[in-house]
Amino acid sequence: MSNEPNINDLEIVPNEYTDKDYEVNVSIPEFNCVCPRTGLPDFATIKINYIPNKHIVELKSLKLYMVKFRNMGIFHESATNKIFNDFKEACNPKTIEVIGEFSARGGISTTVRVDSK
Repeated sequence: MSNEPNINDLEIVPNEYTDKDYEVNVSIPEFNCVCPRTGLPDFATIKINYIPNKHIVELKSLKLYMVKFRNMGIFHESATNKIFNDFKEACNPKTIEVIGEFSARGGISTTVRVDSK
């Protein structure tokens, strides 16, 4: 098992409601990673909003995937884009949006938004 988050960590399951479009909104308020420059911890709320296609991501696997960022040195923009790319590749949703709302550190807070629109 790798210590870094990987698309293979995301378990997909069949979407039982492919006959309709519905939105899934996932909020991860305790996301954390490490600043690659200073080594200081970064904290964020990650929001994933998507309309499923044929599959959904099983939430326990998503939680375990997110925990792997805890000791990873990564920029806010890179973390948000990695989550977007891995999630999109894992379940191929009709639409997806990932928002990283990073807490202020040094007087600056950051919000990164990536979407498939």
